[in-house]
Amino acid sequence: MEVIGTLLYTCCRPLTFSSSSSSDDDADAAAVAAAVDDNNDDIVNIPPLREKYDVFISFRGEDNRKTFTSHLHAALLRKKIETYIDYRLKKGDEIGPTLLEAIEKSRLSVIIFSKNYASSTWCLIELVHILKCKKKNGQMVVPIFYDISISDVRKQNGSYADAFTELENRFKDRMDKVIEWKAALVEATGLCGSDYSNNKG
Repeated sequence: MEVIGTLLYTCCRPLTFSSSSSSDDDADAAAVAAAVDDNNDDIVNIPPLREKYDVFISFRGEDNRKTFTSHLHAALLRKKIETYIDYRLKKGDEIGPTLLEAIEKSRLSVIIFSKNYASSTWCLIELVHILKCKKKNGQMVVPIFYDISISDVRKQNGSYADAFTELENRFKDRMDKVIEWKAALVEATGLCGSDYSNNKG
């Protein structure tokens, strides 16, 4: 993981304002550096914002909190890259406003799409807000497809189809939200990111 931390530090250094795992997870986390590096051309053009965090991580906890996400988070912190992850919420915080504010005050968002990402309305709300901040503030966004194919996310197939079937039933009186979430998934799959689905072997 020290190698991963060094790579992340090298790629994220322009963003920074603050001064043992499985081999598969290490390899997956290391590739984030390449995805961030692909976005380096955009760094120069980002206007100064009122940032509080370098990186915001959007993820589905039950899928990868203790694997890929925890390794990535640890590697970033070792290199003093200030990172927001949802367990930083304090008792009594309102989840919605607190998370949305954290997104707004981050310079880069990493979205870790996984099998159950779309089954969480909070994840989908985060996704929509991240993309709005990208358009409004020039925030960089790095999508990562972890144990899920890009096609399944884009076309809402497989587990994403199941998730949206349930969402359409739950939000039958607010279908505008469902349509917005689907559009956000399509938009996110068009961004430069990294695919770590099992299909890569």
